[in-house]
Amino acid sequence: MIREALISDAKVIQSLVNEYAKKGEMIPLSLNDIYERILEFIVYECDNKIVGCCSLHPTWEDLAEIRSLAVDINFHGRDIGHNMVKYNLERAKKIGIKKVFALTYKPLFFEKLGFYKIEKEILPKKIWTDCLKCIKFPDCDESAVILEFKD
Repeated sequence: MIREALISDAKVIQSLVNEYAKKGEMIPLSLNDIYERILEFIVYECDNKIVGCCSLHPTWEDLAEIRSLAVDINFHGRDIGHNMVKYNLERAKKIGIKKVFALTYKPLFFEKLGFYKIEKEILPKKIWTDCLKCIKFPDCDESAVILEFKD
């Protein structure tokens, strides 16, 4: 079941995201980061346990980013990540977003959902704010992908 995150979910979200951050696959999040952005998060529950999270972060009037997509390793292969991205794409459409992008080490995952690769440099400079927290900055080796909604 996918639902909007509650403030009480923050520690579980942090744990999920920071497991990937330890491997250099994601930017780590502090509890403060999560509390400030809790309205952006959704979570995936399985048997009353949160096993995935994903954030939709608007960055401009027509652009939003899929971020902090994390699934408990014991639940891989069940389409949890795909379902959370699809859910966030619907959320983006509802608020009038025209394009959704992601910075990722797994572009094929997103391409299966209709995204396509772009050069990171064409994204607004504003999106790089959180990248300053990354140990790989400024030598980012992630791929940028984007999906544009058809009218």
